[in-house]
Amino acid sequence: MSVLNSVLTAIVKEGASDIHLRTGSAPAGRINGEIRRFGDTRLGHEHVEAFTREMMNGPMWDDFVKRREADFAYGIPGLARFRVNAYWQRGSIGLIMRVIEDKPIPTFQQLGLPVETFEQLAQHERGLILVTGPTGSGKTTTLASLLDHINATQPVNIVTLEDPIEVLHKDRMAMISQRELGLDTMSFANGLRASMRQDPDVILIGEMRDKETVEAALSAAQTGHLVFSTLHTQDAIRSVNRIIDFFAPHERDQIRQGLSESIVGIVSQRLLPKVGGGRVLGLEIMLGTPTVRECIKDPERMEEIKQALQEGGARGMHTFDQHLAHLVQEGLMHEDDALQSATSPHELKIMMMRAKYA
Repeated sequence: MSVLNSVLTAIVKEGASDIHLRTGSAPAGRINGEIRRFGDTRLGHEHVEAFTREMMNGPMWDDFVKRREADFAYGIPGLARFRVNAYWQRGSIGLIMRVIEDKPIPTFQQLGLPVETFEQLAQHERGLILVTGPTGSGKTTTLASLLDHINATQPVNIVTLEDPIEVLHKDRMAMISQRELGLDTMSFANGLRASMRQDPDVILIGEMRDKETVEAALSAAQTGHLVFSTLHTQDAIRSVNRIIDFFAPHERDQIRQGLSESIVGIVSQRLLPKVGGGRVLGLEIMLGTPTVRECIKDPERMEEIKQALQEGGARGMHTFDQHLAHLVQEGLMHEDDALQSATSPHELKIMMMRAKYA
């Protein structure tokens, strides 16, 4: 086993979600949200360069030297795959590696996702489903679980556009083609346009990055395809606003109309401190109900979405703070941690008091 693979194996076995290899620092991993260093030996530039060259082929290395940054995937059979970001800092190389363990894709129940709601999301034939949250919040795993459920239960054709491919899917009941940015297609927008000629039923776009990609995704969602994608936003209202903000003011009414017609659901998530150690998933779920669709159309009614979520429990909707209150009530989070993570600590405190005296 190479030195690189030995280092990665040791850190993965400690439960790291991310690995940091940087010139001048000891190898490190993020475990339960905190950075932990492994040993006292600091990596030299020659070590990190050798690691980087080992993971890249010749053309990739040449492009990295020219562009000064790169995103790609690397795998160790039987251990894990890694989403790698390589970059230069102060003339030396750094590597950040997200760990995707080589094990069965988790189910909705294993991830702590509401099974009935997610099964209903996966059964839609058309529309747009977004999974949002900050970096490291588990968006990729949630999307992988949704795709795996569709793959196992529906005879459809799935096309993914990813940067890079992280979770590998094999054909089950569905057929699935996974395309990687930079290797199989040059941009999400180009790949999405091409995918429309590939007889897709379900399309996954790794990230909504620009206006062109949003336009293509909305077009696909409105023409009979189920489209999944991600945004780096904290909640449902911010997700809607982010999409609209990609466009000039004179275009926004039309985009609001298109988004209101297309939206199936927005799942916003974060990984939070769990009682006894580890992490627990916090969720906000917005579904494309008639009320929500009307609120998206009208910029004056955007704040009403929060009330729709608060009152939409019977449909499977709830705000992030409502879910925090539930996690505290179930004994999965401490009150102090929940209040620190809350969108509105005051509202959460009231919810927790009501739960105590209910």
